[in-house]
Amino acid sequence: MKISKKIISICSAFVFGISTLVAAPTGVKAADSVRVLPFTSPLHYEDSANWLFDGVGDDKAVDVFMVAPSVDTKGTINSEMTEGYKQAFRSAMNHQQALYAYTAKLYAPYYRQASLNAYSYDIATREAILQNAYVDVSAAFKYYLEHKNNGRPIILAGFSQGADMCYRILEEYYGGESARAVELRKNLVAVYAIGWTLTQDMVDKYPQIKPATGELDTGVVITYDCEDGNVTDCFITPSGVKAIAINPLNWKTDSTKADKSLNKGSVTQDGAGAITSCVKGAYGAYLDPERGTLIVTDIDTNQYPPVLSIFPDGALHLYDNFLFFVNLQENIKDRTDAFLQSSQNLSEDDGSENKDAA
Repeated sequence: MKISKKIISICSAFVFGISTLVAAPTGVKAADSVRVLPFTSPLHYEDSANWLFDGVGDDKAVDVFMVAPSVDTKGTINSEMTEGYKQAFRSAMNHQQALYAYTAKLYAPYYRQASLNAYSYDIATREAILQNAYVDVSAAFKYYLEHKNNGRPIILAGFSQGADMCYRILEEYYGGESARAVELRKNLVAVYAIGWTLTQDMVDKYPQIKPATGELDTGVVITYDCEDGNVTDCFITPSGVKAIAINPLNWKTDSTKADKSLNKGSVTQDGAGAITSCVKGAYGAYLDPERGTLIVTDIDTNQYPPVLSIFPDGALHLYDNFLFFVNLQENIKDRTDAFLQSSQNLSEDDGSENKDAA
């Protein structure tokens, strides 16, 4: 299938250039020849070379801690910190940062992520590789909290593998009643975990993971993954699993259809993340009542192919951000403004109570 320049531009947000793609094997296989050794130490995050974005945007009132999506198409286990890998990483994150740069101060660590091939292995092998990736992500987040955050409000953000890593951060750092966890929950603007499934089992096990229920609630997870309505099984949302999600056009969690007129802009971007085209009203969406995935309407899937063999026909995962880019970008700002206003109101109420007590 010939892929248009528009699609190449969009796909480069997930992988660095169509010409460099190495398709992962189809289906799940036992990784008999793959030996995964647990990481015994993380990257050193006191070294600025291990940060792609290290506090970009001093004028912003909140931080965003961003975790990159999968970009390693050549590795078999975890990525090595080569210049080629970092170049692919930068290209993907240039696209991601464009969603958040107007609202938040940017932080994004490099990490030795799971390669795309990892998603073709059996679950145990895949999880061992992802656990290695999280060793770096967790260390980066801990260093960020201790040396960079200074008690500021935080947005957690990730796409695909990056979204998976955000859930793991919530699980490790945000649960329980320790002083740190309580303060982190208080300062959590929202979690934009696009392109990785959230389930009721996860919410039940980790009550600090709170799914978004509307357009402006805070301290919640905003998530969805796009399909065309014909997918029955995918490693992101397997058959028999129902995702918890929210529609980025009408901000509803039921199957109410959102007309394409609500779509404020689907975009393409260049390698630096700059918008090269923006089309309003192109695609509508609704949540599948059985799978919970976001079904995109009015779309020609020939123009939006899966690209990678790990995805079935009809999977629109690579385009999750781009199809609803402007709606997402505006919501990040609006939700942040709602958080800051609520925090200000609470501060004023506390001040009033202290004054009355005196």
